[in-house]
Order: sequence, then structure tokens, then C-alpha cells
Amino acid sequence: MKTFIFPGSFDPFSLGHMDIARRGAQLCDKLVVAIMENRAKTSLFTVKERVQMARMCLKDVPNIEVISRESLLVDLYRELEASAVVRGLRSESDFRYEAEMNAANTLMYPNYQVIFLPCRAELAFTSSSII
Repeated sequence: MKTFIFPGSFDPFSLGHMDIARRGAQLCDKLVVAIMENRAKTSLFTVKERVQMARMCLKDVPNIEVISRESLLVDLYRELEASAVVRGLRSESDFRYEAEMNAANTLMYPNYQVIFLPCRAELAFTSSSII
């Protein structure tokens, strides 16, 4: 069974996040949307609220599970025996950042894999700060 992880702070869970989650779920047996806690970041919504939002938005997709976690992504990857991480890309700067994160995670866990999904054109300018 292939398990993918779609991690993020998701503050708030947006149409772009929903699109990437739905598309990612088509590529695997199970997609875990992981609301990652970052105490260094000031959030608009609590982790519990973000989990509820994501679950509500994705309730019709049977192979998606929404969880929260306060750990390193690579530790969650190992714990779930994941096959890949799904990341959405809006721009060239997103790719650069995600490529650096991929390199760091691969140093910690050589079996770490990432799948980049470009966002849809109509969602390219949506971000948490704009929302």
C-alpha cells in the first residue's frame, strides 16, 4: 500500500490545498494530510480548527486521512512508512524552497521521496497571507 503525506501548516486550509490534496490522493492508496504544528509561527487558527477545516473540505475523498503532528516531517515519514511526500508549487521560489527542504530531509533519511505538483493557474496567486 502506497501512503503519501501532504504536510503543511494549512492556516487556513485553502482551495489550493484542497486541490493538491485531491490530486495527490489519486496517485496513492492513502494520503495523509498532516497539519504540522510550528510553535515558532503565529497562527490564525488553532491546530484543532485547522484539522476540522481540512476534514470538512476533504470528507468526500475516502482515501484521505487528516492528522496533526508536532514532529519533524522526516520522523512522520518513517513512522507511517510513507512512499512519498506531496508538495504543491505555485512559483519558481516555491520550487527553490521545496528543493532545499527535500535535500535536507534526504540527508536525514535517504529513502525520503517528494512529488511536486504544480498548482492550477487559477490558484497560483492564492496564499495564506493573502487569504
